[in-house]
Amino acid sequence: MIREVVMLYVRFPLSLRNVEDLLFERGFDLCHETVRLWWNRFGPVFAGEIRLRGFRHCRWHLDEMYVKLNGEMVYLWRAVDHEGEILESYVTKKRDKSAALAFMKKALKRHDEAEVIVTDGLKSYRAAMAEPGNADRQEVGRHANNRVENSHLPFRRRERAMLRFRRMKTLQKFASVHANVHNHFSLERHIVDRQTFKERRSDALAEWQSLAS
Repeated sequence: MIREVVMLYVRFPLSLRNVEDLLFERGFDLCHETVRLWWNRFGPVFAGEIRLRGFRHCRWHLDEMYVKLNGEMVYLWRAVDHEGEILESYVTKKRDKSAALAFMKKALKRHDEAEVIVTDGLKSYRAAMAEPGNADRQEVGRHANNRVENSHLPFRRRERAMLRFRRMKTLQKFASVHANVHNHFSLERHIVDRQTFKERRSDALAEWQSLAS
């Protein structure tokens, strides 16, 4: 039950009460606050299990998106690989060199160094990459960063369903959990045939049940 609740809430653009109603139709009477409690408690655990399967990503795409937090603008920095898999999410109040450097240090600590790091024209990236000696790996192009910009869309849909966030801690936690669950169920259905997609979907669900056991 907990596994199903966390998957429904994190994977799909559903509110707490949407999940409550879906479960009620299936014969389970849960309060929406129970849904909130379970994703907060078990979401990071499941996400951590998925993250352990990581491998080396040679090409990174970095970008930042604004998120409203109680009327205040904060920034969610995100790194994805060449296939759109989300590598890292990090929330800061500013978009300057120190914020970019903190984000990159966190990403480098968890993942191996990238051979190429694609960014937009934000000067904070160039200044931050000069410190760890990665300036020669930066690549900037007009459409080169479409990969990460398109990867923002699933999170935007979740943000609207949740009626925005109220605390940076909650935003950071949900962004990290959502990234790992999204990676697990990203099946590239738009570029594979129907049979391949069905096989990948079955494998992803089976592995999710194993991870969350």
